[in-house]
Amino acid sequence: MFYTYAIKNQDNKIYIGQAADLEVRLQRHNKLLKNKSTSFTSKNSGNWELIYEEEFETRSEAMKREKELKSFRGREFIRSLITN
Repeated sequence: MFYTYAIKNQDNKIYIGQAADLEVRLQRHNKLLKNKSTSFTSKNSGNWELIYEEEFETRSEAMKREKELKSFRGREFIRSLITN
């Protein structure tokens, strides 16, 4: 399974991504596991919490949904989850 997800930190910064193992990916965002490079979530540190996830059969489906969520409408949808 593959996942498309959105996380936010205490400053309400939002990150949207996709991963095969969501638990491991969240640990990497929260620096519980070592990252390979400096990333958005490393620069904007804090406790990242999962606010949205979707499950897909293939990585290409997850990547397609990730792209949709990174659009203006997609970000509006994610922000509405935070405010509601």
